[in-house]
Amino acid sequence: MHILPTISTSFIVISAVFVAFGWAQIVKGNRETHQKLMLWGAGFALAFFLVYMSRTIFAGNTSFGGPEHLKLAYHLFLFFHIALATTAAVFGIITLLHAFNKRFAKHKRIGRWTAVIWLLTAPTGVVVYILLYILYPGGDTKPMIDAILGL
Repeated sequence: MHILPTISTSFIVISAVFVAFGWAQIVKGNRETHQKLMLWGAGFALAFFLVYMSRTIFAGNTSFGGPEHLKLAYHLFLFFHIALATTAAVFGIITLLHAFNKRFAKHKRIGRWTAVIWLLTAPTGVVVYILLYILYPGGDTKPMIDAILGL
């Protein structure tokens, strides 16, 4: 099942790349290209969410398998990542709704914050992946709440 975390993390990275390029395009005044890139970014973010939730529901989450002295630091970092990801998801939905409803002033105002938060969330997700599957593999798979709380 380690392929699913790799796939979902890849989707996050791809999503962030689309968001970054989409932001660059709107700064240049290319609204149509911006829209396409941002929709691709949102699509890959949604694909991440679907893969992540499917894995969580059917297999659980992987607990930290690293040394005990790093466990607290890892969990603090994980809480930070989850807070960023949740905020980015909510802001992302609101930003998209403003765009679809042609409320471009509101879209622009919140979109800047959404992009920044998303571009911080993606790298923290990659760090979590590296800690769980590359640097310290071997943590048990547990129900989501147990893995998050370090139980």
